[in-house]
Amino acid sequence: MTDKQIKTNRRWLFLLGALVGVGIFFLVFGVSTLDVTNDAFCRGGYMEKDIQQHYAGWLFYRQSEISWPLCIADSLNAPDGLSVAYTDSIPLAAALLRPLANALGGTFQYFGWFTLLCYALQGGFGALLCGLFTQNVLTALLGDLLFVSSPILLERAFRHTSLGAQFLVLGALYYYFKLRREGRYASPGLFLLNILAIGIHPYFLPMTYAITLALLLEYGFRTRQWRGPALCLGCDLAGTLILGWVLGFLYGTASSGGQALYGYFSLNLNALWNPVGIGGVSYSRILPVLNQVNGNYDAFAYLGLGVLIALPIAFILDRHKWINRLKEHWALVAVCLILGVFAVTNVITANGATLAVLPLPDKLIRLFSVFRSSGRMIWPIYYLLMLAAFSALAGLKGQVGVIAAAVLAAVQIFDISPAMIQRSEAMKAAQTQDSFTSAMVSNFWDQAVSYKHILSMDGIQDDALHLALFAADNRMTTNDPFAARYSEEGLAAQRQAIADELALGTLREDSLYLFEDEGAFLAAVEPVSDKAWCGRVTDETGLYCWYVIAPGMQGSNLDALCTPYTENYPLHLADYTDGLWNHGVLDADRRIICFADSPFTRRKLENASAILADGKKYAITNFDDHDPGWLMVTLEIDDATVLWNQELETR
Repeated sequence: MTDKQIKTNRRWLFLLGALVGVGIFFLVFGVSTLDVTNDAFCRGGYMEKDIQQHYAGWLFYRQSEISWPLCIADSLNAPDGLSVAYTDSIPLAAALLRPLANALGGTFQYFGWFTLLCYALQGGFGALLCGLFTQNVLTALLGDLLFVSSPILLERAFRHTSLGAQFLVLGALYYYFKLRREGRYASPGLFLLNILAIGIHPYFLPMTYAITLALLLEYGFRTRQWRGPALCLGCDLAGTLILGWVLGFLYGTASSGGQALYGYFSLNLNALWNPVGIGGVSYSRILPVLNQVNGNYDAFAYLGLGVLIALPIAFILDRHKWINRLKEHWALVAVCLILGVFAVTNVITANGATLAVLPLPDKLIRLFSVFRSSGRMIWPIYYLLMLAAFSALAGLKGQVGVIAAAVLAAVQIFDISPAMIQRSEAMKAAQTQDSFTSAMVSNFWDQAVSYKHILSMDGIQDDALHLALFAADNRMTTNDPFAARYSEEGLAAQRQAIADELALGTLREDSLYLFEDEGAFLAAVEPVSDKAWCGRVTDETGLYCWYVIAPGMQGSNLDALCTPYTENYPLHLADYTDGLWNHGVLDADRRIICFADSPFTRRKLENASAILADGKKYAITNFDDHDPGWLMVTLEIDDATVLWNQELETR
C-alpha cells in the first residue's frame, strides 16, 4: 500500500470515527444545545454550578472593550480585569467567536458546538488509535465506541465543558504510537495538540507534554540524536507560551492565586472500578458504588465493566508481549508513573478511609496546587488501559478479534448506559422554560440594577454564581473574580481598603456592598447605617443569603425577603466549625455558643439574661469575650444545636 493510500485510509477512518462520536453526542444530548440562543442549561447549572461560572466569564468578556492581550474581561476582578481563561470559559473559543457573537447580537453560547466538536474529535482520534492495532475498519470502529462512550468524557461534558476536550489526550497517544513506529519524533499534528491545550484548559498541558516527552526521550536514546528532539520540545514550549500570553494567562497577577489544595482532590485507589459520578449517579448496572473521601469525586475514572473484564483476559492471553511492551515503551511508562503518583498525591485514600498523609514542604504544596485537582492526571493511564484491553482482543486471529471487540463494546455500553440515560434526562430537564430559577428573586435586586459596581467584601465567589450572572447581565463591574485563579493578596488588600472607608463612614454612591459572612457585615455596617439601606436579602428558600449595604436605597419599599438592619435585627450563631466547634456550638457539652464580635452583637449580649428562639427562652449563665473576635455565651440548655439557623433575640 502506497503512502497516499495509507493517508486516504486514515482520513476515512478518522471521518468514520468522528461520525461515531457525533452519533453518541446526539444520542445522549440531542440537538437543543446547538442552538446558540439557548442558554438555559448554562444559566441553570447543568449537573452543578460550574457551567454558570464558564458562561458568566464569557458574558463579562463579550461586553468588555477589545484589548490586548485577548480574553481580558475588564468588568471582572475590577478594576484590574481578568482573563476568562481563569473562569474556564474556553479562552480560544471565546476569542475566536466573539466577533461572530457580536455581529449576530443577542444571546450566544458556544458550549454546545464545542462539546459536539469534542465528541467528533474523540471519535476521530479514537478510531485512528484503534486503527494502529488492527487492519479491520469494523474492529477499529468497535474499539472507538470505548472512547466515545468514555465515562470520563460523559462526566465532564457540559459540567466542566472545557475538560470535555479529552481528544487532546487521545490525539497525543495516537501521535506517540504512530511516530514511534515510523521512527520519527515530531509532526505538525502533535505540535498543534500541545499548543491547543493551553487554549482550551491548562490541565491538559502536563498530559500532552508528558506523552510528547516520552516520545522524544525514546527517540533520543534509541538514535543518540538529541538536537532535533530538544529543538522540537523548545518550539512546542514557545508556541504554548505565546498562545498563553495572547489569551491573557500572563495578564496581571491572576496566576498567583488559588488555594493550596493539593491532596484534597486526590485519586482514590478505587477510582478505576468505582462507578460513582457527580451527584451519586452510578455509571454501572452491575458494580456497586464505593465510598470516597474529600474531593475524590473530581478524580472520577471509572473504566467500565467491559474494560475491567477484558484487561485480565488480555494480560493472560498476551502477558509476555505486555512485559516486552512495557520495556519497549519505558519512557511512556515512566511519565505515566509520575502522573499517577501526582494523581494519588501525598494524601493516600482508599474507599472511605485516608490511609496515610505523607508530609510535604509547604512550598511544594503551593507549587503542586497549580494543578490542585490532581486526580485528573490519571487520564493518560486511563486511556492506555482502555487501549490495552482493546488491542489484545482485537489482535486475536480472524473473525475472533472482531467478535471479541464487539462483545467488549457491547458489555461496556450496557454497563454505563444508566449514566448515559441520566445525563440525557438531565439535559432535557435543563431545556424546560423554568429550569433556571435565580436565587435573586427579591424586589431588592430590581432596584439594585441601578448600581455600576458590585463590591464583594468577603467570599462571595463561593456561592452559586447567580450573582456573577446578575452582574454580567446588567453590565456591572465586580471586584469579585468568580474565578478558579486570582490574586488572593490583591483582592484582600482591596477589600481592606474598602473596609477602611466604611469605618470612616465613607460610601461610594454608585456601588453595592455585599457580604457573605454576617459577622463581617455587622462589624462594618454601623458607621454607614444611616446613609444606606442595610440588611439581609435571601431567596425564597433561605438557601442563598446576602448581607448588603445599598447607598441611596434607605426608605425603599422592599419585600419580605429583606430584613433591615435595625436594633431589632436578629442574632444568629456564628457558622464556625473546627475540631471543637460545630456551627457555633461547642461540641464538648453543647451548652456554649459563639457569635462573631461586633458592636451590635456586643450591645445585644452584654446585659442580656436570656436567649429567645422559636418561642423558647434559654437563660444565660455566662458571657465570655476573652477570645478576640468572638463572643461566647453559656446557656441553660441541653443541646444548643437546636439554635442552628434560628433567628435569636435577647432579654
